[in-house]
Amino acid sequence: MASSPCGNGNFDSGLEIKTRSVEQTLIPLVSQITTLINHKDKPKKSERTLAAIHRVGQAVSVAVGRFVAVGEAIATENQELKDEMGQACFEARRAGDAIAQLTDVASALPSQADGRVTVFSDRTGMVKAARLLLSSVTKVLVLADRIVIKQIITSRNKVLVTLDHLERVSTFQEFVQIFSQFGNEMVEFAHLTGDRQNDLKDEKKKARMAAARAVLEKCTMMLLTASKTCLRHPDCESARINKDGVFHRMRCALEQVIDIVTEARSCGENQLLPASIYNGIKDFKSSVECLRENLYSSSPQSMGSQLEALVERTEDFTDSAYTSHEQRQAILSVCQLARQDTQQLMNAWIEAQSVHAKEATEDMEVAILKTCQSIGDLRREVHKVAVGRATDLLKVHGEQLPLRALKTAGAEGNLEAVAEYSRKLTEQKEQLVEIISAAQTLALHPSSKIAKENLEVFCEAWESQLCDMALLLREINDVFEGRRGDKRPYLSLPRPGKLSANLKTAKAVKLDAEEQTSMAKLGLELRLLSSDLDTEVEKWEAQEHDIVRQSQSLASMAYNMYLFTRGEGLLKTTLDLFHQAEVLSEEGLQLCSALRTFSTQLVDEEKSVVMTELEKLVALCQQLQMGAKTPVQGKTATFQKVDSSIQTTKGILAVVLYLLPFCNKLSKKYKSERSSLGSPQDWRERQDASTPVREEGALNSKNSNGFGLKSLEQHMAGLNLLESK
Repeated sequence: MASSPCGNGNFDSGLEIKTRSVEQTLIPLVSQITTLINHKDKPKKSERTLAAIHRVGQAVSVAVGRFVAVGEAIATENQELKDEMGQACFEARRAGDAIAQLTDVASALPSQADGRVTVFSDRTGMVKAARLLLSSVTKVLVLADRIVIKQIITSRNKVLVTLDHLERVSTFQEFVQIFSQFGNEMVEFAHLTGDRQNDLKDEKKKARMAAARAVLEKCTMMLLTASKTCLRHPDCESARINKDGVFHRMRCALEQVIDIVTEARSCGENQLLPASIYNGIKDFKSSVECLRENLYSSSPQSMGSQLEALVERTEDFTDSAYTSHEQRQAILSVCQLARQDTQQLMNAWIEAQSVHAKEATEDMEVAILKTCQSIGDLRREVHKVAVGRATDLLKVHGEQLPLRALKTAGAEGNLEAVAEYSRKLTEQKEQLVEIISAAQTLALHPSSKIAKENLEVFCEAWESQLCDMALLLREINDVFEGRRGDKRPYLSLPRPGKLSANLKTAKAVKLDAEEQTSMAKLGLELRLLSSDLDTEVEKWEAQEHDIVRQSQSLASMAYNMYLFTRGEGLLKTTLDLFHQAEVLSEEGLQLCSALRTFSTQLVDEEKSVVMTELEKLVALCQQLQMGAKTPVQGKTATFQKVDSSIQTTKGILAVVLYLLPFCNKLSKKYKSERSSLGSPQDWRERQDASTPVREEGALNSKNSNGFGLKSLEQHMAGLNLLESK
């Protein structure tokens, strides 16, 4: 969306471009106009240059003419935009004609001195025409963009109407009929909002849109089973509560999408976001650093008050029963240090103001550095507590003990046990009310297959949410630790003559939305493994080691494959994925070679452990390589090949994840021994005979369910934006 509904129609009001498609449409026009204006700096041109400028000017005029024709057609089809669109098209056509006239060779005059032609004597006219053209074209695009918004709102309204009908059905036959219509309308809404999400420039809005669409996707399945259960057991109160909760969540998610699309909040009062300690620390640090630029923009007293407000927010951490004594003391100590450093800064600041200093004094600069350091330490301490608490919660839920017990109790019809496990779950997360009501329904009707299916669906949704939260927590921590969570792009797409002989006759296949959804769980498991692999790689001191470099490549390629399961990244088709799998297998075999070399320095027991895992790794790499090279025909076979490739890649990463820390431990151990002995003797001669014990769970397969994010078709209008609309 390029304009707010609250905005006016004036061209000089400043149009904010908020979608990538509008931005990309304007880029070629801006480039051509810039070319014309830049040539104004040298009014005397050769005939060749003059002809080129004339062609650019005429091309701009013709393109504007076609553009305006499309805009006028849109105005005809949408009467509510007729006046505004008509005015914008008129201004665009006028500006295009002006540019054509200013670049017309016939209007150029020969110079009396050298006979060369002088063009564009009216520089002011060219700049004015260029500005008018850009303004009017942008206005046309903004108005056309409103049609897209209107389509999304209309689609939402249709969904709401059908949702109301669906909520009131009383028979299975009526439910099946209306749910079929509801499904078709949700698919249309998903496509429209998916395109919009990809088109948004603001990353926060994209994230909010993705979250709302994910809720809608999960709730659609839960709505189906909850409604069936309610119809099967119409007198069951818990079944009704269960269904009502799902319908409420769907309506809230639909409204959130519309809020993002229409920017409803920008037209009224801005919604006050909850104050967070992260933003408080960020704002305070910014205020401190701003003193280097201006000593008089605020007062020392206001900075002291800002710090005290920040310290007060740390009480959420220090007063929590889940914060350990050591963590509490660390936060309190850092807060006291921040107070001391800030007071020192305030004293230096007051002294600088008293002598009317124009910039920060040396004492102030030292105090600024110390204050920023202490506030950074506070940020790290609260981050540790927050991440630790979130990790503990995920571990508790990750074991799924209360959830499994709840399902068992429901199936057995044990109402007392359902109440007990419901209480345990509610202590952790109040949003589990729908799962609890589903379990209560099953406990009341333990022989009901529909009630059992309904509880399974809700439990799976909760498990997938936990997996998504685990991934989010890991990425947040990566950002905090400076890793950013962004992978290096591994450019390994097919190139002529390179590993692509078997791809020439194959046909690229794009997975549809349903197949992409089934890949989402598998992809997230792969993502977690690749993230774990990155973490283990960073623990190696010798980052130039072959084992490290090849493991990094494996993690990067696995991440590309994960992005494929989401419909994102460099791998656009199944051919790209299979080629990536083939390259990954070769990199894996090279890692095997490096590990084999490493094992020659080990004693028998240690070597045996490495070689056992090495044999598994070689077999998996060969399996992946053969599978990637094997041609398949048909969509079903292609889908199975995709699934097999990702499963095998997961196996490869799991083996490497066991070997990396084990080899790193041995590498550090023998490096220490070599330093202490001061002799390059063979490691075998100095190794104390001991058999390493493989830690339980080292082959971390991450028994976590993926978050069912459906990768819908992703496309943008590009340069033909208006025509596609």
